[in-house]
Amino acid sequence: MKDIKAIVDDISKRQDIGLQELQAILQSEDIDGIKYLRDKAAEKAKSIYGNKVFIRGLIEFTNYCKNDCYYCGIRHGNHNAQRYRLSDEQIFECCDTGYELGFRTFVLQGGEDPYYTDDKVCLIVNEIKTRHPDCAVTLSIGEKAKESYQKFFDAGADRYLLRHETADEGHYRKLHPVEMSLENRKQCLRDLKDIGYQVGCGFMVGSPGQTTETLYEDLRFIKDLQPHMTGIGPFISQKDTPFANEPSGTMEMTLRLLSIIRLIHPHVLLPATTALGTIHPQGREMGILSGANVVMPNLSPVDVRDKYKLYDNKICTGDEAAECRHCMSNRMKSIGYEVVVSRGDFVM
Repeated sequence: MKDIKAIVDDISKRQDIGLQELQAILQSEDIDGIKYLRDKAAEKAKSIYGNKVFIRGLIEFTNYCKNDCYYCGIRHGNHNAQRYRLSDEQIFECCDTGYELGFRTFVLQGGEDPYYTDDKVCLIVNEIKTRHPDCAVTLSIGEKAKESYQKFFDAGADRYLLRHETADEGHYRKLHPVEMSLENRKQCLRDLKDIGYQVGCGFMVGSPGQTTETLYEDLRFIKDLQPHMTGIGPFISQKDTPFANEPSGTMEMTLRLLSIIRLIHPHVLLPATTALGTIHPQGREMGILSGANVVMPNLSPVDVRDKYKLYDNKICTGDEAAECRHCMSNRMKSIGYEVVVSRGDFVM
């Protein structure tokens, strides 16, 4: 097997990776080689997007969910969760505040909450677009029928995030109850692309049962789907789930995979996630320096942030939106990047 730098050059040139190459990078103890991987990925991102970091205003508007995914703190079976739903007016106020702070993308994220019918979602999306027509609206509300996705799109939704979590059937079964289907999730992503959304998929790093082979399947799925966005972050356990005592994923592995994704899918919008910042104080900065170019500060009302517990010890649960925004700008400036006022669309 070639040394790490030669492997990095090869995957960058081919914009593809083989299983043996993935194994070599993930198992490598060559510090210089891994630094080369991250630098190469950051250079690739800069060649397309410059030193710009795009901000998305995250609004966690409901923590009710009908699903029972084994890793998730807002799973239906978690009776310790403090449930909430934001009112429509609270959602609009979050967007209005975010707009004044320079956000031009709003991400409405929630569990799969049956309370939010297609008509309710469409009314919310339409009002946000009416108030802020120069902004993008991203939805992250799970698996729906293609007809529902079309309605949301027609109402003004621009993007849709639906993390596939794993592209391997055997691994999927270890993470989800029997009534859920990997094939349905993949079909949802294909439907979203077919309709015309900017589409985001993604997976957890270090989730229980994950192997190099399952990670390779994730990378193959990303190559096949060609999403506009890919969100990955470390698995972090949550105390009220079946995986409460499972070890968390690592920053190191997450950074290596961020860099690999940048090299095999150069134009992708790639977040440095809150989960990455949760497991290490400099996690998001390290993510940007490894090829990421998106951050997602929280615009949700402070009094509900600690209730949206996908995992434990989540950061930024007490900061006001303005504090989050200015803190993020300063953090990115400290590593030579600029948070910009922009929708931050995918660049072909």
